[in-house]
Amino acid sequence: MLVFTKIETIDEVKTIALFHVIGLLLELFKTHPAIGSWSYPEFGYLKIGTVPLYSGFMYAAVGSYIAQAWRRFDVHLVHPHRYFLSGILCVAIYLNFFTHHFWYDIRWLLMGITIILFSKTSVEFTPLREIRKMPVVVSFVLIAFFIWIAENISTFFGAWKYPDQLVTWTTVSIHKIGSWSLLVIISFILIAQLKHLKGLKTT
Repeated sequence: MLVFTKIETIDEVKTIALFHVIGLLLELFKTHPAIGSWSYPEFGYLKIGTVPLYSGFMYAAVGSYIAQAWRRFDVHLVHPHRYFLSGILCVAIYLNFFTHHFWYDIRWLLMGITIILFSKTSVEFTPLREIRKMPVVVSFVLIAFFIWIAENISTFFGAWKYPDQLVTWTTVSIHKIGSWSLLVIISFILIAQLKHLKGLKTT
């Protein structure tokens, strides 16, 4: 339907599917009773283990947003990062979401590496026919901030709950912006890699 209505391209639908799988695997791990990072206490018919199917779509929505923005705003990277190094960074960030429960949490190290790797990289985009430019690291934080706002709205209405929200709702810790920034970085790197590979095929 999304392709038929031209809201999404076939490549973007593939991207959505990829992010859905990535997000669902992370959700299954994080909501496992032995981990308990957050939970979905409400009953649901469409669940895989402890996770409702829509949880994967939340991650897919982030990937879809970046992919669509890339196309609709004609995004270009200025002084692009090294794709091989960013690929390694992407894998390391994703694995840290799992391993920090059993080993050291190296998210701050990964954030520092991200700043260094992308220090000279900017994104050029064209809203309303006027080219604008932004440091890519700033875009990571901005997107994460708005996801954090959406997360507060979602938890308020009970879409999911963190352990400190089980009795009474409280605002989601502002530190979650850091976690969301890392997920945005994963999304951005994956889409940039896919765009880069597609560009190589067409040249």
